Parts: sequence; C-alpha cells; structure tokens
Amino acid sequence: MTVETHPLPEGATRDSFLTNPKVRSVVIQVILIAAVVAFAWWIIDNTARNMAQAKMASGFGFLSTRSSFEIGQTPLAYSSNSSYGRAIIIGLLNTLIIAVSGIILATILGFIVGIARLSRNFLVRALATVYVETFRNIPPLLVILFWYFGVLSLLQAPRNLPESVIGVYLTNRGLQMPAVLFEPLAWLTFLAMAAGIVAALWLSRRNKAHQLATGERRNTLGPALALIVGLPLVVFLVTGIPATMEVPTATRFNLVGGIQIRPEFIALFLALAIYTGAFIAEIVRAGILSVSKGQTEAAMAVGLKRGQLLRLVVVPQAFRVIIPPLTSQYLNLTKNSSLGFAIGYPELYSIGSTVANQAGQTVEIVAIWICCYLGLSLAASFLMNMFNARMALVER
Repeated sequence: MTVETHPLPEGATRDSFLTNPKVRSVVIQVILIAAVVAFAWWIIDNTARNMAQAKMASGFGFLSTRSSFEIGQTPLAYSSNSSYGRAIIIGLLNTLIIAVSGIILATILGFIVGIARLSRNFLVRALATVYVETFRNIPPLLVILFWYFGVLSLLQAPRNLPESVIGVYLTNRGLQMPAVLFEPLAWLTFLAMAAGIVAALWLSRRNKAHQLATGERRNTLGPALALIVGLPLVVFLVTGIPATMEVPTATRFNLVGGIQIRPEFIALFLALAIYTGAFIAEIVRAGILSVSKGQTEAAMAVGLKRGQLLRLVVVPQAFRVIIPPLTSQYLNLTKNSSLGFAIGYPELYSIGSTVANQAGQTVEIVAIWICCYLGLSLAASFLMNMFNARMALVER
C-alpha cells in the first residue's frame, strides 16, 4: 500500500500559515470582517453623500422637536406638545405591551391545544387539529383584520346601554371596565406581594432539595398561596384598604369612568395570540411525542394519573425539545406586532411612520426601527437561552 504525498508550495514550510489551519482560519475571518466593515462604511458614506446632494437634513436632532400629533394609547404621559423622541418611546412601550401580553396568552393557548392534539377523545383531538391547521395557513394580517373589522367593529355603539351589574361593557369602542385607584399606602401591599413571591420561590426550592435528598414530595401549594395572596391581603386590610373602585357609568351617548382598553389593542392581542398559539401547539405536540414511551409506561406502572404523568414526567422532559423553537415563535410574535399599523394601533412602526412623514428623517427612523427590533429580539433570545440552559440535562 502506497501513500500519495503532495509537495508543499514553493517557499512554504510545514509551519507556515498556508498549511496551519488555525492561522489560515484567523486570516480568513479577519479578511471577511474587514470586507463587511468596508461595505458598511461604503453604504453609510454613499447615503450621506446622496442626502447632502439632495439637501436633506440628517442626524437625530429632530427627536427633540415638538411632535404635534396625538396618540390613542399612551402608557406614559404624552400630548401633542411632547417631542418626537417621546412619541417613539410610547410606540416602543406599546410594542412591548402587546408582545408580552400576546406571548403569555399564546403560550397558554399553545400548551392547551398541543396537549389536546394528543387527547384520546376524538372530538377534542379533531377540534384542536382544525384550529391548528386553519390558523397556520392564514396570513396574520388577515386574522388581525377579521378581529377588528369582522368582530369588534360590529359591536353595539356605547349609546343607551343597559346598566351592567359587574360594570364591564364591550362596545365597538373597546372594553370598558372598573379601574382601581390606589392611595399612598398601597405601596405596602405591593411590597408584601413581592415579599410573598420571593418567600414562595424559596419554599419551592427548599422543597425540591428535600425531594432530591429523601424522595419525599411535599405539597407547597397551600403555603405558597398563603404567602402570595394571604400576606398582601392582610397588609391591605391593616392599612385601611388603600384603594377605591371607579366603575364605568353608561350615559346617553358614551361611557364615563373606569379604564378603557381600545379595540385596536384587543384585535391585535387576540389575533397575534391565536395565530402564534397554533404554531406553539405543534411545537408542544412534537415535544411531548419526543419523550420515550418507556418513561410513560414506567410512570403509569407506579400509579400516576394522566394529569400527574404529564405534569411530573412528560412535560418537564419535553421542555428541552420545546424551548428552542418556542424562542423563534416569541420573536415572530414580537415582529408581527408591526402589523398593528393596519388597524391604527400605535406601536413602534406606526408611530415611526408618522414621525418620518412629518420630520422627513426617513433614514434615521429606519435606523431606530432596526435598533429597537434587533434589541428586542436579542433580549428575548438571551432570556430564553438562559431558561433553556437551566432546563438542560445535567450529567451526574
């Protein structure tokens, strides 16, 4: 048997960078990074030159200019006298609100439907399948328009409404419900609630350590509820009930008082949650099916009920398969919130478009969009990666 050898290039040695894979890899990466930086610099320089030739203003100084327009949903104090920068912050906060609330509902809905897809009941399994296959094949914008124009816009106008016993009204102007007005001492109740949550988490970790050491599983649900609910309730009563309830009142032409959730938010919230929930349901179903049947059979052999089987054996192991694709769905929901412009929801893209039209600073607004959405995506990925690392299998 002969081994074919290739002569080295002229002037090259065994230790030169031409034959050292590590050195060659570093050189190639440096060249690629330099090329990317040079290309980015060329784009920026070319854009600046073209804007200067067209006599277009550049820079971010316009953010301190008066905005001159109102915003429907403002989590912070805002008026038409506020600056463009504050308007963009309002849009970013509205995007965060719709993203976080949508992620919560989509996750709950996805887990319920994903488990229902594996139900032994034919009707439950069929309904879950119809839901998943329907919404996975419909554009999210169509779902948003359906909820806004096909459902909420067709509700009764807030005129001559019958009095609601619970003070909740759903009209074509949104959801009007009682508002809680807190007094100065209310912060003690929130402090007690935070302390109760921390104590409940500590109790849960202690119970888990005890279970790993002895095999005995203690029920911590009662003590946890006492800490999270009972402790704040006691503080709330001791401090003299530092809160009042403002109930909406139906007048002849409108609703007065309480808190209003606008129809644009409701439509976007429901549409994104229902749409994304269909994809999460398939992820959950695949994660559950990835768990070995031997695990299920062993759990059933020791007498666990089906609910305990899912909660204690199957779902914890399925999490390791579910979390990575779940991150992508969370990012998709956050980016799909920009579709709220179609129904007038004041999120980041919608308000940014208004600012760009008024100030004429399109390039700067696009840069702000890129930075904001990129920052939100990186933050969500970082948090989910931390959670995924925590749920990963640990070698013993």
